[in-house]
Order: sequence, then structure tokens, then C-alpha cells
Amino acid sequence: MVSRRNLIGAGLFCAAIAFSGGAGAGEKFITVQSTTSTQNSGLLDYLLPTFTEKTGIEVRVVAVGTGQAIKNAMNGDGDVLLVHARAAEEKFVAGGYGVKRSDLMYNDFVIVGPAADPAGVGGMKDAVAALQKLAAARIPFASRGDDSGTHKKELSLWREAGVDVAAASGGWYRETGSGMGATLNAGVGMGAYVLTDRATWIAFRNKGDFKLLVEGGKGLFNQYGIILVNPAKHKNVKAEWGQAFIDWMLGDEGQSAIGSYQVDGQQLFFPNAQPGS
Repeated sequence: MVSRRNLIGAGLFCAAIAFSGGAGAGEKFITVQSTTSTQNSGLLDYLLPTFTEKTGIEVRVVAVGTGQAIKNAMNGDGDVLLVHARAAEEKFVAGGYGVKRSDLMYNDFVIVGPAADPAGVGGMKDAVAALQKLAAARIPFASRGDDSGTHKKELSLWREAGVDVAAASGGWYRETGSGMGATLNAGVGMGAYVLTDRATWIAFRNKGDFKLLVEGGKGLFNQYGIILVNPAKHKNVKAEWGQAFIDWMLGDEGQSAIGSYQVDGQQLFFPNAQPGS
């Protein structure tokens, strides 16, 4: 008869083997700190299986606002940074936290709102002028309020418009402190205008009676960058695998995959990596 002690010992031994095997199988991975828009749009779910199949490197994505993604990468909690706030990205590299920043792809920001369009901004291209009309009419506006790339862009537009949104906070200007999808949901629920990246808007399924109202202005351009976290700053960075991912994304195969991704027949992102970048 096998004793209870032997059974326990055998079980622990098998568990140790299983754990060891699982850890070994999962060792070849990188962590990408990225924005909610790349995740909410479905882009990364579309791209990453192809990369993993080609290289055997799993990509684990932490999708947060750009500000939080940069903070996480500064703390060494990631191997690659993929965000959309160029000034903050360049500061990240200048501070020694990133190796090099490269343009990856772009789309644009848009302003959406209720079909009735009480602010009368429909068809405008000038986002600053549209925001001035919203503020003058005190029409509800839902902001992410989360230091994301979209939030940074929104605040820069309000500054250009000469509107002090901090003074309006809690009134017609409402901060959700949430990601893009949640902020769009809140905006639809309260009938508030929202600045969003186009990709998330196209993929968003709870539009209700909301429509895209302001688009096409040069101030709404939305550039994404990709950066390897500096292994000299954080020894845990998987530089070789992280660089392999960056090279793939910037190369012909990755750029083609980005350009081919569509939702409802619409292209969401436009690749623009420079040769040799």
C-alpha cells in the first residue's frame, strides 16, 4: 500500500515538474506598455498572433492611458512602449528611459456628439473653434481626465481655445478618469460631446444616436511612436526580443499588417515608419 506521505510527495514532485514546464514555456515573452486605443480598436489582437507565430515570442500587452504607460515603462515594468504623445515620448528617451523613438503609424482625433448637435459644430474641421462654441454654450463635454495621449491632446486644444476647463470641472466639463471606451459610454449616456481617436470610435459598438461631427483639421493628427525601454536603466528589460518586435512592427511585414487592419471596411491606422528608423 502506498502511504499518504508518499502520495503527497509524489503529488508535490509532479506539481513541481508541471510548474517548471509552464514557466519554461512562458519565458519567451515581452511586455508592451501601450494605449487603450491600440487594444480597444482590436489592432493588437490582429497583429500579435502573426508576430508570435513568426518568432515564438509572446507579447503581453498592458493597455492603459499613455501617461500611465510611460510611468510604468519608467519603472521598468515593460520592454517596449507604444503610445501616442510625441512630446512625452521624446522626454522619455531624453531622460534615458528609452533607447530610441520611431514613428510607427498614425490616424486622427475626432469629436463626436449627439445627432441633434446642440452646439452646432457638425461639419467643422477646426477643433479649436468647435471647442470654443461648446464652451460658450456650456454644452456637456466628457473628458477622459486620465493623462492619456488623448487627454493631453484635448487639453492642448482647450488651451488654444482659451478655455479654462479646470474652472468648468464638475459643471458642463465632466472628467471620467477612465479609458476611451468607458468615456464614450459615459458621453453617450449623458449626451456629452467627446474627443476620441478615430480607431476607437469606429470599433465602438454603443454609439446610440451619436455621430462623428468634427474631423479633418490639421490639429487633430494623431501620431503613434514605438520605443525600446532602455536595458541600461533596467536590467530586466528583454532587449533582444523587444527589439525584434520593434523591428517587425517597423518592417515591411508589420507595416503591411497595420495598413491592412479594417473594421466595417474602414482602415483604422496608417503605417508611416521611415526606412532605417
